[in-house]
Amino acid sequence: MNFNKLTPELLVSDINQSNLFYIQYLGFTLEYERKEDQFMLISYEGSQFMLEQDHSEAWITEVPVFPRGRGVNFQIEVSSLSTIIAKIKEYNLTYFKELKEQWYRINDQEEGVKELLIQDPDGYLLRFQEYLGERDYKG
Repeated sequence: MNFNKLTPELLVSDINQSNLFYIQYLGFTLEYERKEDQFMLISYEGSQFMLEQDHSEAWITEVPVFPRGRGVNFQIEVSSLSTIIAKIKEYNLTYFKELKEQWYRINDQEEGVKELLIQDPDGYLLRFQEYLGERDYKG
């Protein structure tokens, strides 16, 4: 397995609930876990997260309050949103932001994506994106 050079580690309130949400509900892959540490590394099409349940020696800068990760969203590029959308429907998950086409300016170009956002059980925002292509910026 290849490890990304940047892999967010999220402290979660219940590792079993997070496992259910990410692995079963969304279809992430469990790459490995250390059950004795209530830790797991998961991936989805090359994106990776480390998840660890709260504990007394965790690197917590402040008492965790729901929703966790305020001001942060994790952009996860996927080959197709259809699988994620099907999982959201199958498990009756709630959208934070429903599917939308968006074009972002990058210098003199625009990059298009279809994107949607959902929250995990601890309130972390996951932004799934499907790439649509590029076009000239018309200003």
